[in-house]
Amino acid sequence: MNNLSSSQRSYLRSQAHHLEPVVLIGKHGITDGTIESINRVLEARELIKIKFREFKDEKLSLSEKIAELTNSQVVGLIGHTVIIFRQNPDSDNRQIHIPQ
Repeated sequence: MNNLSSSQRSYLRSQAHHLEPVVLIGKHGITDGTIESINRVLEARELIKIKFREFKDEKLSLSEKIAELTNSQVVGLIGHTVIIFRQNPDSDNRQIHIPQ
């Protein structure tokens, strides 16, 4: 998927509002296991929240690194929580249909 427009990001943020963070970034930071967990959850849900318990000063750069490593996109950053989206490549299995 290409870069999201501001209206698409806004739509995804509204869809993520009720979600709880499913991955926590703690004292070990971003490890291979963390990236693997994020990839598994993105395959199942497409839209997730990740909470920074540590490395809060670096959350913006780390969010971009997570998006790059997982081939996803940062939808928004609210407080110490980042919203990440990766659309399922199989159109039949997509849970979130983004308005054009």
